Amino acid sequence: MALYGRIGPSRHRPHPELIRAPIRRLWDSRPATPTVRQLWDAYATSEQRCSEEANTLPGLPINPEAVFANNETPLSHIEVYGFDYDYTLAAYTESVAHLLYDLARDILINKNKYPKDILHLDYNKEFAIRGLHFDIGNGMLMKMDSFHRIQLGTVYRGHEPVSDADVLSLYDGAHVPIQRMSDFYGGGNMYQMMDHFSKPEINLITNIQDYLLKQGYTCDPENIYRDIREAVTSVHLSGVFHNAILRNLPEYLQNRNKVREFLIRLNAAGKKLFLITNSPYDFVNQGMINIFGADWLQMFDVVICQAMKPKFFTNKHQHFRRYKKTKQTISWEKVNQLDKGRVYMRGNIKDFVDMTQWSGSKVFYIGDSVYIDLADPTLQYGWTTGAVIPELAQEIHKMNTIGYRRATNWMVNLEHLIEQAQLYSEDSEIAAVVNSWLDERQTLRVYNKTLFNPRFGSLFRTYTNPTYFSRRLSRFADVYTSSLCNFLNYPISYTFYPHRSALPHEIQLPKKSHFHSVIR
Repeated sequence: MALYGRIGPSRHRPHPELIRAPIRRLWDSRPATPTVRQLWDAYATSEQRCSEEANTLPGLPINPEAVFANNETPLSHIEVYGFDYDYTLAAYTESVAHLLYDLARDILINKNKYPKDILHLDYNKEFAIRGLHFDIGNGMLMKMDSFHRIQLGTVYRGHEPVSDADVLSLYDGAHVPIQRMSDFYGGGNMYQMMDHFSKPEINLITNIQDYLLKQGYTCDPENIYRDIREAVTSVHLSGVFHNAILRNLPEYLQNRNKVREFLIRLNAAGKKLFLITNSPYDFVNQGMINIFGADWLQMFDVVICQAMKPKFFTNKHQHFRRYKKTKQTISWEKVNQLDKGRVYMRGNIKDFVDMTQWSGSKVFYIGDSVYIDLADPTLQYGWTTGAVIPELAQEIHKMNTIGYRRATNWMVNLEHLIEQAQLYSEDSEIAAVVNSWLDERQTLRVYNKTLFNPRFGSLFRTYTNPTYFSRRLSRFADVYTSSLCNFLNYPISYTFYPHRSALPHEIQLPKKSHFHSVIR
């Protein structure tokens, strides 16, 4: 094709007279078989129109600072706003991922006695994306779509791609049965790397696995995975990670003046605010002072730290404890009410709802982790939920490029040409045309994938289907956006409406492949 290099033979360029050829429509009871030259004529007409339309497609450019709706969400109905801290109220620089990687790597060397050569294996922020699955038993990293199908070409053992043939053989096809998938909380043999701290973990797994394999070590991938999981968990629980950030907040914490503006707007409108985070109070306090000022506690009606989500949402026997800020100790007294200006630890959502009387869809909880923050509140308690997905802005910028628009528009229309032409593929010459178009379609798909990440593509889409990450996002988040600050772009009474998308059997806007304008 003209945009990326024609795959079809040049002798099949259309002849102007063929456009006027009286060929019957595809759905006639006894349709005539089109000639190969007529197929290429339809191809050329569609290609030219797609090229002309690339800059005028409806809905473009997409606003990277928009809030997007999976469900209709009227903010006028919301009385209570709740927030996670990390990657929601607070946003971090890329240095945080490097720090977590380095600290966990040091544990592996010093405690688990991994080879010291792994000190030279650095974190690579471009290697992977969030939402990938790691097959613990087979030691392979991969991307899956919403139907549990592995996206071929995205399977890696260490740094080495696994061939499509090996993948199809190992998994008896590309579909992974549900019993092999992980649950919301990481159980199962196919662990999904969902949160922001998973990218350093992915890097550790692939770097160390690749090193050990190439050095000839005999190792069980499950043992490597467990060691790395324990190291990453230890970095969080020991306090070494939080302390390192606190020693140099300007390096790790982004400026968040607009978040303060958003919270002030909510306070002025009489909305109730609460914070539920897994991070310790001392860490949160220093970050919030840096972002909002020393009086930040007065902006919130309830503050809960070290909540141990998801247990906060699932364990009714995890009781609240009051944290004494001045003494940095935990009270022994039973907590019967949640007071403004005080800080609480642990707890559970049932007691939270009983004490505050905040329940149902009038509560809007916003977090970054689809599983830990959003799944249980929406499924079990009917809260309205919002997801903060920082990668969204960067993906939208790439979707707005002329290259992506041209490739996607042409690919959709090329697929329609293939759909129609394959009705005649019992003809060997037409079958050859269809196969050449399929090759070109694959070239376009790989081009789009590489725009986002050369190995794994987009966080939100495989070649055609939504990713497994997208499936969970659409199920557990009523709205999603790239930053909490983006809510400032809308009135406090705004209603977010989801875009209606046609189901496969419903009436859709006509495709523009121009097959029937030529083959008729």
